[in-house]
This record gives sequence, C-alpha cells and structure tokens, in this order.
Amino acid sequence: MYTCDCYFARVVLENAGTTPARVAAVTRRGERYHPLMAAIVRRLPFGLSRIVAPSFLGFAIINGFTFLVDLGLLSLCHGVLKWPYPAAVTLSYLTAFALSFVLNRTFNFRSHEALGPQTAKYVVALGINYAVFVLSLGDALTAVGVEYQLARILSGLCEGVYMYSVMRWVVFRGAPRGLSRGAAQ
Repeated sequence: MYTCDCYFARVVLENAGTTPARVAAVTRRGERYHPLMAAIVRRLPFGLSRIVAPSFLGFAIINGFTFLVDLGLLSLCHGVLKWPYPAAVTLSYLTAFALSFVLNRTFNFRSHEALGPQTAKYVVALGINYAVFVLSLGDALTAVGVEYQLARILSGLCEGVYMYSVMRWVVFRGAPRGLSRGAAQ
C-alpha cells in the first residue's frame, strides 16, 4: 500500500491561520486521484509496477484527455473552419495546456507552492515545447505529406515525454511526492 506521511502536515503548516474550510478543501485536493493511480500502478503486469510512477500514470490520463481537447479543437479550427495550421494548432495547444496545468497541479502533483513561479516555469517549458515539437516537428511532418492529425499525434507523443519530465522535476519539484513504495512491501 502506498502511503503519504508528509502531505497532511505540510498542508496544515502552509495553511496556518486560514479558515478550517479552506484547510479541508486544500487537503482533499488530489486525495482520491493519486491513490487511485497508485492502486492501478500496483496492478500493472510484467513488472511495470516497479517502473511506472503513479504520477506518470496520472499525467498520462490527464494529458490524454487534454490531448483529445487539443486534437478536437485543431480538427474544428483547421479542418472545419479552414484556419491556417499554425493558427489552429496555437489555439488548440494553448487551450489544452492551460487545462493540463490546472488539472496536473490540482490532482496529479497536488502542489501548494506559489502559483506565480510555477506558472512562469511552465510557460517557459511550453514555449520550448511549442517551438520544438508542435510547430517544428508537426510542420515538418505535414510538409513531407503526413496527415495533419497524425503529425499532431506523433509530435504529441514526443512532447508528452518532455512535458512530464519538466512538470515532475522542474515545475512541480517541490510538490509532495509522499507516496513511498516502502510501505507497500
């Protein structure tokens, strides 16, 4: 069983002097989501439970959803409304990644750090991600004849690995990890 021994104490200390309702609401953030991801990871076959972190599974689910939002908006704007690809991919990208930031911060990484610095780091990471994977790789693939939706899926796979790494080890590095495997054994 995965445990989180430092999370509650940290929340209480960070919220000293706030209303009890606020403390309770903050404590509940991610309370069900992360243990669910840990329970699913424990049941992965082929020894994957020793390799896959619960936060990676949580990221994959959240970003799978936001990627569908991204692809849906891209298809609507470029395919139906006939916007130029760069404009359509920019709108869909920014919408999906704003949603991803909020959902990952709240449920997956359960961060209580200051919003400003995290947002700044996330915006820098998005700028790099956007230039390298979304526009450059996506545009290069469409230029060689790959259908734009497939190009977006392929570039999305690359950006998924990059964004998880940045979110876990840079943007939300101070977030409670607390789920230790030691209690599981």
